[in-house]
Amino acid sequence: MKQETPAGKIVKVTGPLVRATGMSEAKMYEVVKVSEEKLLGEIIEINGDVASIQVYEETAGIGPGEPVFRTGKTMSAELAPGLLESIYDGIQRPLKVIEEKSGSHFIARGVEASGIDRKKKWKFKPTTKTGDSVSEGDVLGEVQETTLVTHKIMVPSGVSGKLKNIKSGSFTVEETVATIETESGEEKVSMIQYWPIRRPRPTAGKIFPSEPMVTGGRSIDTFFPIAKGGAGSIPGPFGAGKTVTQQSIAKYCDAQVIVYIGCGERGNEMTEVLNEFPELLDPNTGEYLMKRTILIANTSNMPVAAREASVYTGITIAEYYRDMGYSVALMADSTSRWAEAMREISGRMEEMPGEEGYPAYLSSRTAEFYERAGVVKCLGAGEREGALTVIGAVSPPGGDLSEPVSQATLRVTKCFWGLDGTLAYKKHFPSINWLTSYSLYVDNVREYWKKNIAEDFADVRAHAMKLLQEEAKLLEIVRLVGMEALSNEEKLVLTITRSIREDFLFQNAFDKDDAYTPPAKQYGILKSIIFVYDEGAKVVSQDDFDFSNFTDLSCVKQFATLKEIKNLDEFKDFQNKAAEEIAKLGKLK
Repeated sequence: MKQETPAGKIVKVTGPLVRATGMSEAKMYEVVKVSEEKLLGEIIEINGDVASIQVYEETAGIGPGEPVFRTGKTMSAELAPGLLESIYDGIQRPLKVIEEKSGSHFIARGVEASGIDRKKKWKFKPTTKTGDSVSEGDVLGEVQETTLVTHKIMVPSGVSGKLKNIKSGSFTVEETVATIETESGEEKVSMIQYWPIRRPRPTAGKIFPSEPMVTGGRSIDTFFPIAKGGAGSIPGPFGAGKTVTQQSIAKYCDAQVIVYIGCGERGNEMTEVLNEFPELLDPNTGEYLMKRTILIANTSNMPVAAREASVYTGITIAEYYRDMGYSVALMADSTSRWAEAMREISGRMEEMPGEEGYPAYLSSRTAEFYERAGVVKCLGAGEREGALTVIGAVSPPGGDLSEPVSQATLRVTKCFWGLDGTLAYKKHFPSINWLTSYSLYVDNVREYWKKNIAEDFADVRAHAMKLLQEEAKLLEIVRLVGMEALSNEEKLVLTITRSIREDFLFQNAFDKDDAYTPPAKQYGILKSIIFVYDEGAKVVSQDDFDFSNFTDLSCVKQFATLKEIKNLDEFKDFQNKAAEEIAKLGKLK
């Protein structure tokens, strides 16, 4: 890293935005240190020799005339073994280290802390040998980062040549583990890389996403699935359960690495995450969840500019693990706070405002973020494929989805889990509205369902969705003229859809048995409910049929117990018994 040199002087301080003169040699997005306290900042505009700097720390007390120090580098993430199990702030400073240096629970200004421990030694095991030809993205060796994740040390971007030597043993992240003979000379490779957070990491190409990311949530996996490498959004009003839904996905999804970004959310919510995640067991592996998780905590009381950086820091780390060939899931809670940070900085820069005061580039920045998701062919030899799934929560004021952040998000994501305040008020969680939500990944994963779960999985799902849509129409009739006006066939629809809502879609995120349902079991529950509907439709249309006889059937009363079934064969037994019961009912005169 270049030596910090005084380059300019502050001429104006406007909250987190500082303007400095004498910065004609500076570059866009260069990291600078502001004032004698050396507050971390980043150049976001250059006009002649005047640079506008967004400062990632509290600027109270600094004023015109104080120096600005250049570092000569862009805002970059440190990528190396030691990322997993870490808890960072928005600019990748470990919270534990900051606390120790600050001497209190509040972050002191000007505290410097490396994102990666420089003293810890990691056991490096080479997977290549001296004399091998290597290029960018090739795996040189491995480090067992946690019991769940093997960290792959890759050739840095832009480097290719012949391995002059490669070592084996225990090293710190800054020690040289390999030397590559390139056309321009020797390149020493250590276990740490730096990558500018605003620039997507390169790949060999994108692949069509065709496998669902299993979350254990019945309404998500069955009705509105997201593919590995997909992009989804969770908009909803205050109290609808955005954070709990995202946390449930982070806990139970089958991604190999989780990056969770708390961007501008309430401190007590992030405290729950920080306290809970280290104690949680991963249902997929039985190990502690933190062994495959990285947390970035940038709460609403932290400097606003750091919110903007936290999202880019998180997705850069996620791309790094994707490039190793892992399936990575990134949760951003919430992108609305990120957009608000952009709006505040834009307003202080006196830029021309767009809709509702947001900057004109809101849509393009949102698209740039979500477009970094995808299934990719990784750089380097071999057939490595990685996937990065991005799920962003959106917090529209008053639940108004016509506001700019929601609209910008909906344009670039293919999965929309619309949370409904009315459902949340009724204590129906997750409060995903089945009439307004959608997933454009259903066709992508249809073949996977057919091969790995059941031939008719997609048909059963489509049948259930059709019934729920029909229910909405029938409920309008019931409100006007009452249940007595409905035919038996329509009463059957309402009986079955109530079960779909209450016994399938409703899921208790805090019940360890109900919080996670494997896809095969999800199919078994829904198939059983739809089976009873199909069989019931054959008998309820009989003349003078008393519909109460159907609702008194034991199979109908047992719908609520279907999710307690552990052996999947029991679903078939349930369906056989239900068929017998309904057949007997049909013989009644």
